[in-house]
This record gives sequence, structure tokens and C-alpha cells, in this order.
Amino acid sequence: MDTFTFYNPTKLIFGKDQVEMLPEQLPKETKKVLVVYGGGSIKKNGVYDNVMEQLNKSNVLVHELAGVEPNPRLTTVRKGIDICKKEGVDFLLAVGGGSVIDCTKTIAAGAKYSGDAWDLVTRQATPDGALPFGTVLTLAATGSEMNGGAVITNWETNEKYGWGFAPYTYPTFSILDPQNTMSVPRDQTVYGIVDMMSHLLEQYFHNNTQSPSQDEMVEGVLRTVIDTAPKLLDNLESYEHRETILYAGTMALNGMLQMGYRGDWATHNIEHAVSAVHDIPHAGGLSILFPNWMQHNLEVDVTRFARLATNVFHVNSEGKSERQVAEEGINELRTFWSSLGAPETLAYYDINDDKFDVIINRAMKRGAFGNFKSLEENDVKEILEMSK
Repeated sequence: MDTFTFYNPTKLIFGKDQVEMLPEQLPKETKKVLVVYGGGSIKKNGVYDNVMEQLNKSNVLVHELAGVEPNPRLTTVRKGIDICKKEGVDFLLAVGGGSVIDCTKTIAAGAKYSGDAWDLVTRQATPDGALPFGTVLTLAATGSEMNGGAVITNWETNEKYGWGFAPYTYPTFSILDPQNTMSVPRDQTVYGIVDMMSHLLEQYFHNNTQSPSQDEMVEGVLRTVIDTAPKLLDNLESYEHRETILYAGTMALNGMLQMGYRGDWATHNIEHAVSAVHDIPHAGGLSILFPNWMQHNLEVDVTRFARLATNVFHVNSEGKSERQVAEEGINELRTFWSSLGAPETLAYYDINDDKFDVIINRAMKRGAFGNFKSLEENDVKEILEMSK
């Protein structure tokens, strides 16, 4: 393993009715809270009312920023920063899924920065502080509730980047009640499952030769998600299955599974470029691109792909070459995601090769990328062509 220091300052509060813990989680000096949320589903399912009830008990003044996009935009971040600076907000509360949390993280840092928040996202500047913030999670997907990362889109320039700066962009606390995910519709539930599986797979493909514990843990969470996902989709109101998936999504990207090595993350970089140009659901893009990234990079380490096939997808290796086993595993992943209802090709979103040059340009903006295998422009083009 590589040398590492692990630090995660987020307090995780998990279980039924734990939103009641909200008042005691706010810093004692809190006077003004900015509540950040998305398209309004929290007002339909009762989460908004529950949160406001607890904030009223806290005797704080509440401001609101609604309308955070599924791919949160810089323009919305700027609105939130303006509110914070104008109103003297001293705490932020993200109520929603990963997009809302990512937006909140960037607002929190941007509110303490004298320049434009895009400087932080593009890493032209680093924050030297941030407003404290917490989360009430309503969607199992990104793991943003317990990590320091965020992804923001600048729609004016068709750029989308991940960023984060510890410890400022970690939530101080996150409240996870599986009941708050019960009303998530089927398609968003599927996208959440694909997203968390993609996070696990990004970490699984690495070049470190001494990671037996980490590999076993990643495989275990993948098997759990694969076993639970069809059961949940057959009964979207199952508390038991919502609970399992919610916990898996957090564990998939809170740093616990990636100590001592770096995962790949190239597929995420390509998808960010695709959705920066076409504004498609992030996980929808991942379900299309990831199997093709795997096929493209099969020869980098056939043994690792074969291990995934046998240990996660239970591919029978008897009488087969290692490459055959590996390819069968890739097909199993594609088939599984398709069985859930996730897309297989870019054509699903009416995307053809008209803007491939633009996508490739955005993907290569920071140069070659990928830790399992470093991708150049021709690699990205081939993966996109395979994904049409």
C-alpha cells in the first residue's frame, strides 16, 4: 500500500426519524441558516416540513435557495453565495441528494472567498475557510454526504469539474433516514444504484499490488448492491432495502475503501465532459461509458477484470481463458445495469458523434487522465465511438 493519512470529520447520523437530531447538531452560535434544495420534491414528501419544524425549534432565521439542478450549475452557486454574503448566513443545510450537497459545498467555500467560485472549482485558487454546513440526505447515490468532493457545471462554457478541499468541503454532520428516500421514483433509484456501483468500480481498478482488504471490501459492497437492487426495484417502499442501498452509497465513497491506493476515475472524467455538453443524468452517462472503458482497458490487467467477474458476478471460469472470463464479467455488468433500466448507448439520449470533438476537448482540458491507465485523446475518442 501507499502511505496514507485517513481523516473524515463528518458525523454520520443514520436511522428512522433522525431528523429530530438536527437542532442539537447546529453550532450553538448559529443565527441564520440557508436551506438549499432542488426541484421541490421535499415539499411533496414531507421532508421539507420535518426539517423546518426542527429548525423552528432551534430559533434560527431561515433563508432558502431552491431549484438546484441535477447537474448543479455555477449560476446557482453564485446565487447562494450572494444570499450568504448579503444576509450574513452562518450555517448552510443541504436537503436533498448529491447535487444539492455539491452545490452547498461550493457555496460554503465561495462565501468565504473574495473572488469568483469558479476559481475554486477550476483549482485556480484554494479556499482558506468555509461556512459550516450539514446535510439531510434524500437520495442514495453519490456519497457526497460523507466526503469532501463536489462536481459543478459551468453551462456557459460547457465545462464540468470535480473539486474539493479538505477539511472545508466536508459536512459537519449528515442525517440519513431511509424513510426520506422512500418516495424516490424508479428511474432516480436506478441512477443512484449505478452511481454508487461506478464509484466502487473506479476504486477497484488500480495498480497497487498490496490491497487485499480493500479489494475484498469493494467486492462485498458490490455484491450487496447487486443482490439488493432488484429487490428494491420490485418494492420501492421497502424500508429494509432502502436502508441497505442508502448505507452502501455512503460507504462507496467516504474514503474508507480507498486507503493506501488511488482508483482510476477516468470514466467519471469522460462522463463529466459528456454531460457538460449534453446535460444528461450523470449516472446515465456512467452506465453507458463504464463497460466500454473496461473493454478498452482490458489488456492493462486481465487478471483484475477476471477477478471482478468471478468474485462479484460469479462467472464460472472452468474451461475458459482468463480473457474470456474477464469479458464475460464486463457483459454481466452491462446486462445487470440494462436489466435495471439504465441506458446502454449514447443514442438513448439522442447523442451522436456531432459534438465528440467538443466532448474530447473538455475531457482533455487538464491533460491526460486516469490512474489505472492514463488516457490520451485517441483513447477518449475510441471509448466514445464504442458508446454510440
